[in-house]
Amino acid sequence: MISERYHRKPPFQAWDKVVSAAIAALILLVVLAEAASAVRLKDISSISGMRDNELVGYGLVVGLSGTGDGTNSNFTITSMRNMLDKMGVEVNADNLRPKNVAAVMVTAKMPVTARPGSPLDVTVSSIGDSKSLLGGMLLITPLKGLDGKVYAVAQGSLTLGGYTVSGNAATAQQNIATVGRIPSGAIVEREVPFRFNEQTSLTINLSVQDFGTAMQVVNRINASLGGPFASARDASTVHLEVPQKYQGNMVPLMASLENLDISPDSKARVVVDEKTGTIVLGNDVRLSRVAVAHGNLQIVISESQQVSQPGPFAENAQTVVTPQTDIGITSQNNRLMLMEGATLQELVDGLNAIGASPRDLISIIRTLKAAGALYADLEVI
Repeated sequence: MISERYHRKPPFQAWDKVVSAAIAALILLVVLAEAASAVRLKDISSISGMRDNELVGYGLVVGLSGTGDGTNSNFTITSMRNMLDKMGVEVNADNLRPKNVAAVMVTAKMPVTARPGSPLDVTVSSIGDSKSLLGGMLLITPLKGLDGKVYAVAQGSLTLGGYTVSGNAATAQQNIATVGRIPSGAIVEREVPFRFNEQTSLTINLSVQDFGTAMQVVNRINASLGGPFASARDASTVHLEVPQKYQGNMVPLMASLENLDISPDSKARVVVDEKTGTIVLGNDVRLSRVAVAHGNLQIVISESQQVSQPGPFAENAQTVVTPQTDIGITSQNNRLMLMEGATLQELVDGLNAIGASPRDLISIIRTLKAAGALYADLEVI
């Protein structure tokens, strides 16, 4: 008995293990909760200089089956004549009938990393009175940037996601047949004069405008790089000085930074779309102590005609038609108490409890904001 008593662990040691296990479990839950709400830096930001450049060009689509521009599109006829003249074909503009040709605008997005020979997807859109671009072929079209220089050349067969067929008495249409795409339909001829690796500093533009999120990004970057290289310029801009060891080789730097976990935060907001009756409420929406009385007033008016017939032996009597109006009024008045600090779930549950429709919810939310009881930005789109 004496040996067992001396070899048995004291009770307080076992209790310490229980407390330690509970603390570890709590820390694990906190970490998992933060990880669940965290996103990668690349998902909420963009890097200065890493952007797409818009290209546009004017061209002709040929090979249409009678669905091209009509004779009213003078610019189509002029374009056809100029094209044929450059090919050494003399034509009279009065003899051109552009039923199988359509004038189009060609657009493309050129990444800053595109180099000569890289393919680009292009979108082709009719600008005349063409009925459909189905089966058309885009002739070679130069694509220019805002500086007027040619950066790519497009040509190829169109792919459409719709069609239009018509007869003398009926027309059938699915989706849009006057806009098509050409996958890899353009080839880059000139690159954008931008050298990413030659930068000694860069700017990270955040899609979330929040000071707390900006400082969180700064702290995460500095902790990852081991020095004060990042600083916040405002609520959505972070300036980064490139460390010496990454200058001239910034790809490994950005590959490590863009995967940093960030938990973005922003002001509480309620977005209302009155056109569709859609309501989106942020998780941080709070209410003060307020009572909401929501009542529906319904008035129904029905008209009917009553015919009054004279007696069988009445003299100089006539049949008279008299109108009769029936009015019915139905009024509902439900009450809901929302306590101070009510959360989003309590708000939604309470409004659903009184049977409010989306249109009613919009009116209730706007009234709560006007009363100063809704602690969130209300945006109506």
